[in-house]
Amino acid sequence: MTTENTQGIRHSELPGYEAILVDRKGPVGLITLNRPEQLNSWDWLMSAEIGHALAGFDSDDSIRCIVLTGAGRAFCAGAGLLPAGRTFDGSLTKEEAQRRFPGQPASADRIRTPVIAAVNGSAVGAGITMALRADIIVAAEEAKIGFVFNRRGVIPDADLLWSLPRRIGYQRAMDLLLTGRIFDGKEAVQLGLATTAVPADEVLSTAMRIAHDLAENVAPVSMAITKLVARAFLETNEREAALDLERRLFRWAGQHADAPEGVSAFREKRAPQWTLSKTRDFPTHLFDDRGDDMTPSE
Repeated sequence: MTTENTQGIRHSELPGYEAILVDRKGPVGLITLNRPEQLNSWDWLMSAEIGHALAGFDSDDSIRCIVLTGAGRAFCAGAGLLPAGRTFDGSLTKEEAQRRFPGQPASADRIRTPVIAAVNGSAVGAGITMALRADIIVAAEEAKIGFVFNRRGVIPDADLLWSLPRRIGYQRAMDLLLTGRIFDGKEAVQLGLATTAVPADEVLSTAMRIAHDLAENVAPVSMAITKLVARAFLETNEREAALDLERRLFRWAGQHADAPEGVSAFREKRAPQWTLSKTRDFPTHLFDDRGDDMTPSE
């Protein structure tokens, strides 16, 4: 990945990226869905490019947070609608995307770096599914959001049938999934789907402000552990095992350099200087975040 450690935004459009733009501002990586004339419609090529860019940022210790947003007036208005049943049959550029970006793509909910979705406009179908993989969502108050799958003759996918009822409750989830109705960013906050809602022209700046606060004031390995372990705990009913893992991870964190640095920085009223690396120092001996099932290590 082409990067530069500066305080200004440096455009670093990568060779072969067609559906997205990749930029950075200091410790924050920015991925922009870049099909504004098509309302940033999703397809397999866009998916592969996002996964590749996320993996690149996640492997870069100088990137402490990632923001995902859309160009123009939409975040992502769903899958690009093609004729003859091809929209949902899995054929849309999938093979070419895999050839161009081989290997396992990264997913926003599985990487060590926090991801903020700046939902600047419409997020429908695949668009809202993509946003929900982020850790924090800043939505435009007037954004049009909807799980429209049943209105298109298919069913919700990408883990929605499992995850959405757990996130907002069964009846609220069924209201959204069965009806496929459109709702706005303010209701998304009320439902617990978005973190905050602001006017559309403030979405990106708000997301970037949160991202810089995380990048500058929060320890990278602590963030990675908190994010990934909390995600894993959503998938387990073993509370005692979860508490045991949490205690072991807390003890591990307290024995490493970022813990005394955090206390010293607070007492001395200065910015913290974190030294642990999210790529090298993550405690995989306690929690293997690269495993397929995300289970705690023995």
